[in-house]
Amino acid sequence: MKTVHVIGAGLAGLSAATALGQRGVRVALHEAAPQAGGRCRSYFDPTLGQVIDNGNHLVLSGNHATFGYLHRIGAEHALVGPDRARFDFIDVQTGERWTIAPNEGPLAWWIFSAVRRVPQTRASDYAGLLGLIWPGRTKRICDVTRCDGALWERLMRPFLLAALNTEPEPASAALAAAVIRETLAKGGRAYRPRIAHPTLAAAFVEPALAFLGRHGATVELGQRLRRIVFDGERACALEFPERTVAVADGDAVILAAPPWVAQELLPGLDAPDEFRAIVNAHFKIAPPADAPAILGVIGGTVEWIFSFPDRIAITISGADRLVDMEREALAALLWRDVAAALKLPAELPPWQIVKEKRATFAATPEQAAKRPPARTRWKNLLLAGDWTATGLPATIEGAIRSGETAAGLA
Repeated sequence: MKTVHVIGAGLAGLSAATALGQRGVRVALHEAAPQAGGRCRSYFDPTLGQVIDNGNHLVLSGNHATFGYLHRIGAEHALVGPDRARFDFIDVQTGERWTIAPNEGPLAWWIFSAVRRVPQTRASDYAGLLGLIWPGRTKRICDVTRCDGALWERLMRPFLLAALNTEPEPASAALAAAVIRETLAKGGRAYRPRIAHPTLAAAFVEPALAFLGRHGATVELGQRLRRIVFDGERACALEFPERTVAVADGDAVILAAPPWVAQELLPGLDAPDEFRAIVNAHFKIAPPADAPAILGVIGGTVEWIFSFPDRIAITISGADRLVDMEREALAALLWRDVAAALKLPAELPPWQIVKEKRATFAATPEQAAKRPPARTRWKNLLLAGDWTATGLPATIEGAIRSGETAAGLA
């Protein structure tokens, strides 16, 4: 019986492995870390005395591959969010608050209502976003749309920064357009916000591992692949620290590792080599009863505040400027924004900072051009990962799609 070896148990690897398992293919999943999930993981933090996620991964209701994956592993109810698309914002410099309230369908009549659109904008301002629907592949965002004014600063910039994890102005217009076409352009029903409940692991990882167990897959954690042995046009063996696994005729390998690992294993592989950081912080304090589940912050260091029953978490994208900052000073800086936004005491509660220095590839036209396809020059070796040529930025949706593409080819 054919075996597909999946290297890496992040979301791309889990997506590939579960898609194969669903089709009755024998799967061997190998992961270097002691836990599955990659950058989408949860763990018990002794400082806070509670389970936290490494970051706040927002999913939109139009992310069809993500919901297909959750349905496959039996976790379709593991994401929670409002019945309609609503986005709350605060400007911490002025104290002004507003809510974006789109209508459900693709005809954006909501922009004609002053109480539903971005404050200080006119309906005509939104026509300028049409350039972001089908831009050229090499265009930057500011080549095709206006990158100033209230609409940009109070809605489009924070949305695109979160989606691309790259300063939007010089970022790839094509990657931004791919997100917009599948969400904003389809109306509110395609971009209702969803977050994992109760944790990322409970939503995306643990059900996938249980699914693989039910389908006869083998899962090996703490096994770092040291070398892929090639024989002509095919991979013939996988060298791990304590053993070598033969790749038989008819077997396949899906390499779902980060790009820098893939380049070590596959010399000459062209892949993104410039990355952007994400900084997350968790504060052990109950949010106010009226705090929105997700709050966009304008004019501060914090960009998004997520309120959970027993803690408050924040996310900052494109955070290279902050990753080397001393942790306690950084926690105090971030808490000032949170306290101002949610009207909480200035005293710093128990906290934890989580830094992902190479969270995603830089979503620029130059880096996007380096993304390889799933197929490689070796007949039985495929690639998966949000850094491959998915057409999307480095997101959960892109990672899951990449795994399904590789599984189909395998």
